[in-house]
Amino acid sequence: MSAPDTHFKSADVAIVPQIAPHITHLRLADFRSHQAFDMRAGCGAVVLTGPNGAGKTNVLEAISMLGAGRGLRGGQLADMRRVGADGAWQVLADMATATGAMRVSVQYGINDDGRQLRIDAEAVRGFEQLAADLPQLWLTPAMDSLFVDGASGRRKFLDRFAQTLDAGLGHPLTQFEKAMRERNKLLQAANVSLQYNSWLDGLEDTMATHGVAIAAARLLALDALDEGLKLTPDRAFPRADVALEGVLEADLRQRPAVEVEDGYRTRLATARAQDAAAGRTLEGPHRSDLLVFHAAKKISAAACSTGEQKALLVGLVLAQARCAAVR
Repeated sequence: MSAPDTHFKSADVAIVPQIAPHITHLRLADFRSHQAFDMRAGCGAVVLTGPNGAGKTNVLEAISMLGAGRGLRGGQLADMRRVGADGAWQVLADMATATGAMRVSVQYGINDDGRQLRIDAEAVRGFEQLAADLPQLWLTPAMDSLFVDGASGRRKFLDRFAQTLDAGLGHPLTQFEKAMRERNKLLQAANVSLQYNSWLDGLEDTMATHGVAIAAARLLALDALDEGLKLTPDRAFPRADVALEGVLEADLRQRPAVEVEDGYRTRLATARAQDAAAGRTLEGPHRSDLLVFHAAKKISAAACSTGEQKALLVGLVLAQARCAAVR
């Protein structure tokens, strides 16, 4: 988070600076190691210091709960409740945004029915508005293996960035995963007709619609990231080249979205027996991968040294931050 620019004035014009969205007051209750936590901050860089075990990362994880997904640790919501606490954990944040002040509350523990979000005391379903008002990016030690682990981590890395550009992406991600799980379960059920099945038809229609929306959002994010990388100096960190490997993404580069949807819907229906035998859906945006290369050396990030991989990762996050700042 950076401080707003100084006012510039001419004889006839005064340019008012854009307010960078930031948290002005953060309070936690029974979250991880914090029974109670209270911190005020301004518009600028905030540095948390303290000995190991003081709960610094827990504060950052609490902030990540103000966004979609499972946060920077990917933990279970129930595990975030302070040991010994018998109520709900809560993250309460006062925020300053370009459109004005906002108070946000996220809590979990009442009937354990997912996170409950309130914005200015009003219950809100979904995190789209909050993601638009307070976009988040992060860099953690666990991400050091991004280039050598499986594709799942790289998809999440790109999707998190894509949601800073399109806050509505969370809905198709959730709906696609839900429909795919139901389809996989139905394909494994006994005595299920694979040829004529309106239930499967409906699930595959949902997967096609949302799957193509996901792929389109990822392509937009990839193109924005590519531009951000080109504008980021590579003096400190090596520049990366990025690409997306995926059937739907490749199709969208060549054909209109409606045709890509129709094609994917048809392929899902045709692949029912094959997917049933495999026990999973073999094609879709859940199989796509973010490919990263060291631009100067023209080699895959996975083949780079550990130090080069860390530097490439930092460069990617800095490029993402540049894109988010000017969106």
